[in-house]
Amino acid sequence: MATDQRAKADTLSLRQRLLSSSCRLFFPEDPVKIVRGQGQYLYDEQGGEYIDCINNVAHVGHCHPLVVQAAHEQNQVLNTNSRYLHDNIVDYAQRLSETLPEKLCVFYFLNSGSEANDLALRLARQYTGHQDVVVLDHAYHGHLSSLIDISPYKFRYLDGQKEWIHVAPLPDTYRGPYREDHPNPAVAYANEVKRVVSNAQEKGRKIAAFFMESLPSVGGQIIPPAGYFSQVAEHIHRAGGVFVADEIQVGFGRVGKHFWAFQLQGEDFVPDIVTMGKSIGNGHPIACVATTQAVSRAFEATGVEYFNTFGGSPVSCAVGLAVLDVLEKEQLQAHATCVGSFLMELLRQQKAKHPIIGDVRGVGLFIGVDLVQDEATRMPATQEADYVVTRLKENYILLSADGPGRNILKFKPPMCFSLDNAQLVVTKLDAILTDMEEKVRSCETLRLQPCSVKHLPGEWALPLVLKRPRDGFLPSTAIILSKMNLLKHSCSNSSFSQVTFFKIEKLLLPWVLSTHPHQKVSKTWPVLVG
Repeated sequence: MATDQRAKADTLSLRQRLLSSSCRLFFPEDPVKIVRGQGQYLYDEQGGEYIDCINNVAHVGHCHPLVVQAAHEQNQVLNTNSRYLHDNIVDYAQRLSETLPEKLCVFYFLNSGSEANDLALRLARQYTGHQDVVVLDHAYHGHLSSLIDISPYKFRYLDGQKEWIHVAPLPDTYRGPYREDHPNPAVAYANEVKRVVSNAQEKGRKIAAFFMESLPSVGGQIIPPAGYFSQVAEHIHRAGGVFVADEIQVGFGRVGKHFWAFQLQGEDFVPDIVTMGKSIGNGHPIACVATTQAVSRAFEATGVEYFNTFGGSPVSCAVGLAVLDVLEKEQLQAHATCVGSFLMELLRQQKAKHPIIGDVRGVGLFIGVDLVQDEATRMPATQEADYVVTRLKENYILLSADGPGRNILKFKPPMCFSLDNAQLVVTKLDAILTDMEEKVRSCETLRLQPCSVKHLPGEWALPLVLKRPRDGFLPSTAIILSKMNLLKHSCSNSSFSQVTFFKIEKLLLPWVLSTHPHQKVSKTWPVLVG
């Protein structure tokens, strides 16, 4: 490691020159240069300490000393491939088997979650003799070509949906077709899978597998209704396929109540294949596939060896064992329940206070805050979410937004995230949302006359008045236009009566015309009439 750190601007310049722009940074307008991590904290080159609410990879905490020590000690002795006998790989497989249902008793070790899901796809196809895969809308299962094909989150922006892929609705009870007021959303969403399977079979297609993240993450921190998995598995098995539970984002005690997220669906449900990655190695590249004897034997029957150069190496397995040790010794699964419940309660209090928060959902330390433009329509508040994430970063809190509308604030911090961290993060979030609301209310008496308020501080350079008949004035959209710090608020209720814009030379009118072509706009003074 270099003793002298180069300047942040130089690092950014080198990155822009040497790395593809498709390898994106968090906060691209003002990226953070991270030089150190410890526990739930990351540190920049100037010593600034950030609370990490993003990183579910550093599962037991950044640079946990026991994990680092395990890797170092094994590296000093031996690191080679798994074609030689070694205790670490069998010890690790044994420890993992103790956390899983008895049926899942055969293990393959790999380097990444993408490799794990790719192997799961091969196992499913070999076992069933079928080709097709059912996935959920907005799903993401990895970056290999085989997995882009089964990830609507990616393929919709690339080559599109292949004929052997069949997409079922996400079991989202907040904004999906079957919501919280439905008498049995689990059955309703499972019947959608049944319908998708039937449509495929009518075309002569045969189902090899149903792939699902046990808790969809990029889909918006979704908590599937209880009973959904067993119902879906019944339809998939009847079609001759297998159920693959992708635990890469949410396994290893993150949900608190259970070690594996699929166990939230009840003791009677057991997937045919489970894939693991990310948190399994606390940042070290390890992954695993667990499956049944029947699936494994079908794969073995080909006579083709499965070999992974680095998968299951002595060092990787030493790291994996250390992660399991830390989870147990520090009781991090119970900790996730305690801190997660506390954080959920604090966020629910914010929901009662701020109408922009449409939903708070989660379990353990896997939580989503759904920001909406309107409580009735549940229109995603995409720009607001981006704005909130940026403001939190300025307050030394790292959080991300995701979901189909990129409006879900995602909490998936290291498992050592504390009660004090939760309190601080929510306090900062409350201040940011309150500030957004107060900036708009400051102009609530203004109607059609030009605003007399001078420049507001920071990014609030351009106020825009909006009328919300029921409860006054509320910001719903925060779009920061480049370096001009021009902030737009749009009405969070579609029945707004009028909005007054403030003229800034020749910029505003063209902007209004381009962004609201369906509205009538005064050519002498930019007034948008609802």
